[in-house]
Amino acid sequence: MKRAVILILVTIAAACAKKDATPAATTTTKEAPPLPADVQSVATTAPSSEAGAPASGISEAIVATGEFASPVRSELSAKLAGRVAKMYVDEGSVVSKGQPVLELETDYLRINLQRAEADLARAKAAEEDARRDVARKKELIAKESIPQATMDRSQSMYDQATAARQGAEAQVALLRQQINDSTLRSPINGVVAEKRTDVGQRLGDNTVALVLVQTSPLKLRFRVPEKYLGSVRIGQPVTASVDPYPNQKFSGKVSVVGGVIDTATRSMLVETEFPNRDGKLRPGLFARVEMDTK
Repeated sequence: MKRAVILILVTIAAACAKKDATPAATTTTKEAPPLPADVQSVATTAPSSEAGAPASGISEAIVATGEFASPVRSELSAKLAGRVAKMYVDEGSVVSKGQPVLELETDYLRINLQRAEADLARAKAAEEDARRDVARKKELIAKESIPQATMDRSQSMYDQATAARQGAEAQVALLRQQINDSTLRSPINGVVAEKRTDVGQRLGDNTVALVLVQTSPLKLRFRVPEKYLGSVRIGQPVTASVDPYPNQKFSGKVSVVGGVIDTATRSMLVETEFPNRDGKLRPGLFARVEMDTK
């Protein structure tokens, strides 16, 4: 009986020792759920920092798209009505300021100019005769050889001759200006965007013959999110790339920062200017622009 009690006690002690060796709780580790698709790219490219501190001094590039536009568009119309005699440019032609682009017929104007120049020569001769007559009459009136009325008539003839000479000069100047205005010249450096007439067609006083656009400099407008309002400033450098020149970057600068936020898109307008001295860029060309916000 005593042995049985001892055996039972030993068995109980062994069971307790085995229970103490078993862990109190089992911990199960689960993987974290995947990030949403719209932030995965940010999580993978975001710079790391020690002890969870935010990174500082890191610039962010703004990438946008826009279309080059000309700051100046000029519609050329003839000052005089007439028929087109010569066309010096075609659509797409590059023009410089002061370059002739179109000429109207001037045959009748030149004939009228010759006649006006002959009238001017006669008016000058008549004025000279009247001047000499006045000089002689002054000598005679001093000697009291002629009455004052005769002197007054001579002075009046001289005044009329002077007025006739001035009128003839004005007519000559008018015809010369009309001949000069018959040649249309480009007011800007640019390209011919539209050609609306050709040789032989008659132009009215307000008929638009050509449309010219300036190509140097060019403007590029695009919109950026409102959060960049404090990062975009006038004079800030920008670069643009276009499909016709895939391996080339074009440099420009910010010229206008929109002062109003579009409430529908929460964005603002930014306008940039590109010198385009080589003329490679053209109005209407699609471009991708990049600018650093730092």
